[in-house]
Amino acid sequence: MPEFLKDMDGYRDFVFVISSILRIIVIGGVYLFYHVLIEKSITWSDFNLQDVDWELLQIGLVLLFLQAFCSAACHWFGVVACKIHAVRMSFALPVCCTGPAVLLLGIILFLTQAEQLDGAKHGSITELCESLVYLSHKNTTPVVLLEITRSICRTSLNSYYLQWPFSMLALEGVCMWSGFVTCTYYVWKIKVQRIERTSQLFVRRLYESAFIDLSLLLNTKMKVPRAKSQESQDDMQKCVIYLCATMWHETYDEMLKILTSMFRLDRYRGDPNEEHNDCFDFECHIYVDDAYMNEKETKKRLVNSYVTDLIHVVIEVYRVFTNKEADDVSIIETPYGGRLMFIMPEGNMLYIHLKDKDLIRNKKRWSQIMYMYYLLGWKGYIVKNPQKITRQNNPHRDSMISMNGEIFLLPRHDNDFKRKFISDDNTYILALDGDTDFQPKAVILLVDRMRMYLNVGAACGRIHPTGMGPMVWYQKFEYAVGHWLQKTAEHVFGSVLCSPGCFSLFRGSAIMDDNVLKKYTTTSKRASEYVQYDQGEDRWLCTLLLQQGWRVEYNAASDAYTNSPEEFKEFYNQRRRWGPSTLANTLDLLHSGKETSKRNTSISGIYIFYQMFTVGSSILGPASVTLMIAGAFQFVFKLAGTNSIIIASVPPVFYVIICFTVKSNTQITIAAIMSVLYAFLMTASLFSIIGDMVIQGTFLTPTGLFLVSMTLMYAVTAILHPEEWGNIIYGLMYFICIPSGYLLLTIYSLVNMNNVSWGTRETNKGEAEVKKNHNMLCDRNCRLCCWDMKIQVSQETENLMLRQVTGQTAEQGSPLPITSQDAMAQQAADTAEAQVELISITTKEGAEKPNKAVKLNDAASCSSDESFKKRCLTESAFNKEDDEDDDDAMHAEPEELPIKDWVLPVKEEFLKKLTYANLKRNLQQQIRYALPNISEEDVCEELVLMLIDTLNQQLGTVGPEDILSESQMEELQHALEEHARRILKTSRMDKLQKKVAIAIKKTLTAPQVRKLEEGEQDFWNKLIDRYLTPINDSQAHKDEVTRELKSLRNKAVFLYFMVNVLWVVATFFLQAIGNDVISIKIPKYLPNGTASGEILKVEPLSLMFLLSFAVLLFVQFVAMLYHRVYTLIHVVSYRSSEKDYRQKGIKDPELTEDEYCMTLENHSATGLTFTVDDL
Repeated sequence: MPEFLKDMDGYRDFVFVISSILRIIVIGGVYLFYHVLIEKSITWSDFNLQDVDWELLQIGLVLLFLQAFCSAACHWFGVVACKIHAVRMSFALPVCCTGPAVLLLGIILFLTQAEQLDGAKHGSITELCESLVYLSHKNTTPVVLLEITRSICRTSLNSYYLQWPFSMLALEGVCMWSGFVTCTYYVWKIKVQRIERTSQLFVRRLYESAFIDLSLLLNTKMKVPRAKSQESQDDMQKCVIYLCATMWHETYDEMLKILTSMFRLDRYRGDPNEEHNDCFDFECHIYVDDAYMNEKETKKRLVNSYVTDLIHVVIEVYRVFTNKEADDVSIIETPYGGRLMFIMPEGNMLYIHLKDKDLIRNKKRWSQIMYMYYLLGWKGYIVKNPQKITRQNNPHRDSMISMNGEIFLLPRHDNDFKRKFISDDNTYILALDGDTDFQPKAVILLVDRMRMYLNVGAACGRIHPTGMGPMVWYQKFEYAVGHWLQKTAEHVFGSVLCSPGCFSLFRGSAIMDDNVLKKYTTTSKRASEYVQYDQGEDRWLCTLLLQQGWRVEYNAASDAYTNSPEEFKEFYNQRRRWGPSTLANTLDLLHSGKETSKRNTSISGIYIFYQMFTVGSSILGPASVTLMIAGAFQFVFKLAGTNSIIIASVPPVFYVIICFTVKSNTQITIAAIMSVLYAFLMTASLFSIIGDMVIQGTFLTPTGLFLVSMTLMYAVTAILHPEEWGNIIYGLMYFICIPSGYLLLTIYSLVNMNNVSWGTRETNKGEAEVKKNHNMLCDRNCRLCCWDMKIQVSQETENLMLRQVTGQTAEQGSPLPITSQDAMAQQAADTAEAQVELISITTKEGAEKPNKAVKLNDAASCSSDESFKKRCLTESAFNKEDDEDDDDAMHAEPEELPIKDWVLPVKEEFLKKLTYANLKRNLQQQIRYALPNISEEDVCEELVLMLIDTLNQQLGTVGPEDILSESQMEELQHALEEHARRILKTSRMDKLQKKVAIAIKKTLTAPQVRKLEEGEQDFWNKLIDRYLTPINDSQAHKDEVTRELKSLRNKAVFLYFMVNVLWVVATFFLQAIGNDVISIKIPKYLPNGTASGEILKVEPLSLMFLLSFAVLLFVQFVAMLYHRVYTLIHVVSYRSSEKDYRQKGIKDPELTEDEYCMTLENHSATGLTFTVDDL
């Protein structure tokens, strides 16, 4: 029954409209029947309108339309007031005061205007009414006033004996208004979401125009509060957002952008165990393609320099946001490579997935399939089957905790438990690139669109290209126009066709729908599939969503910034991928347009026609640009029309031949040279057109009018985007580059369609890069019999080695160990830079040294990892007795699976937090972070001073870059906790002991090396086996695909060539025939509007194309105006409900002392920006 009532509710407005139409028909039929019966008795001459009657009718019609317009405006503004969270002051209060205000205004008008009536008696109301009856026949007073007073005079107020009706009327009005306000009091207490749907605000979408105030208030829905355990569509639904960034050879600065954005969102969300105004939780996942390399010397599989840079970025960003080291880091081996797990400062999770291209398919589409199946499939399976969660036998994992206890113990399962109560409709994936920069506001605005409209499968924001140089300037205006006009038109009239993969929010249920994710896993086999599937994966995914019935939307206020190509070559290679893919997916959608429009309510026949027109315009782009260049030749060089067309057609034909005969790099070089020449020509053409308008004395010519109207339209559009109006400056750059972008680039992308490589970021610096120590004093290869040895001594080691030789290091702890490069690890007590390494101890046949190398390998595998409970006995690394003890201890431990070669080098990067210099700084910040209360400031500073003094005493003999061993950390932890306990006891602050102990433990926490759970291990093995096995095509298949791609390329080039040649030839023959024979004659007008008497002759084809393009731009401009209004509503709504941050030290009286201790300092995320130079 509830589902039936819900379905019936959707037809309420439709039934109301139909019933209204039926009432109109019935009333009209009754009047028609009455007219037939009395037609013979009607004297039609009596109905002839005289001057007075016609004036009365005009006034009545004006009032009718004015009332209709004002009622519609009042209803719209009332809805807007509710959407922007201004229900009380901008909706309830004005509407409640409408009745009394109108009555008061009427009384004031009556009293003031009645005194000005000539011939009216003002003694009493009866005398006034008698005089008004006399004046109405003379028509000397305003008709409206006469009508008002005449209606009053016909009531009981017009009496010689009774004066009390005035009091009764006033009392009646007060009682009626009080009852109206009382019965609608719930409106003052109503809570609405941002941009709440009108259907959720009002019982009916329609309204009563005559009584608009009563209609609005009485039609407002009464939202009854529900229990927290009950779900209600009126309440904001909780959701979970998975931020998934794909990385492919990003630079350090680009990584810095995406990590900073994720940490901003972590600060905005705050503690995941606390409620948030926006009701969302999130996790961050970064998928690094091609993350491994083979080291040249040892042939070991290690992480490359891109991963090393990413680790450094995470550490640096963590320091910037918290001034301390990462609290907890886990290193996990996986079937696809590896995983790094971090806890962000506020407690949200960050996962970095390292993909090995030898184990799993690389490139962006397969990374998307990887995280879609993992986050929507595996995690959803865990939620539905909680008994499948494996309990880890890891009691020492208590370092993964927050400051108020063990909240974040195994937080992955905690997040999965939350998702148990969240449906797939409220599970979102935010697709990102590795260089995207965004603010939390941008994410929340996209989530709002998804929450409000359940048929929206994806939503994208405004993408801003960043960088420097002419190519970036061109792209700034190109992106601006594309978003200002094209995307808004798609959003308003139908649905956006492409949600860019650099910043788009996808609904989980939409991705998991039939024929979406399953079809998205299709491996390309044919030439057309390589072009459509692999060259533009984001557009193809949106095509699948549209064909399945989902809508894709655009939010102009959701801003994201991404790096754009700065080099001409990189830009051409990028568009070489995008161009054919865009055309292929659009044609696929148009081909299935009839079926898609039936399934998708956003895709109509008119919208399909609109897309067909835009596709046709893009196909005719090269011919249009060629004719525009021919016109430039006419303006600049005063050539004949036919000659100018012939000359303008030579460069494109020449470039087509070049593209078929030379290599890609040469094609781009020639295109760059031709682009410069075309730019000079377009500049000359622009000034020639302006000069021609000056000479003719008017701009009211087809060319001049088009140029002026385009300039004005773009200027108005830029003004309506105040934060982006500066992009209009780059319009000149865009104009002079039109031949390059629409002619040469189209030719290049079509002729090179058979090239399906990515084209950008193809170089891998990690493969060839070898670590270098710039402070190396000794780097020699030594040969002794059959042994090859390599010894390296760094500058920092020299003094330590001298002290070790003289015995000065005997009382300082362990001697400087010599480790094996085969293990690629240092002892926990080694320094990061100061080291003496014994590297590559191999025989000529490649055999390893059997005894000593194994001993070193075993010692190197020891670390401070508490979860494995191993001791690293570096103090006796070369002592035989201690070696025997080590062996006994190792045999006593359960057998451990060997870890992979890449794990230990990664672990070493995080072990640097255990150096003396980092420990000193980190301990200070951990204590201050744990005690943020201003009332605890004194004891906090005392703890910092005393504990730092203890640290100095314990580690006074340790070098600043020495990594502590496990035994040293245990002794240090015991000393710090004991000293802190005494200080707190003296200060009578024993209740803070647990927090301080946790802060000390976090300071000394080492990265954890863990194994993947058995269930998840099995999931990844099956997923890789089914969808993600690395592709190793045979040479025969590659040859066949190459042949098919060339055949497809030839067909596409021939089609483009023929269509554009026909258009140019048709224009050529019209020019050859002459304007006197075939032309459209347009009278020439001067700027003042007077005709000059001259006739302008315009070719039919040129005028038709010009008008079509102008109509298209006008339609897009109108759509932009509509879209800007609702964007403004959304932004104002967000501003009115944006999260407020509590500043450090300002205590909330509603919080207890313990709760206040957990209130962390929050800053405005919008003001936090930094670059690699700041670090």
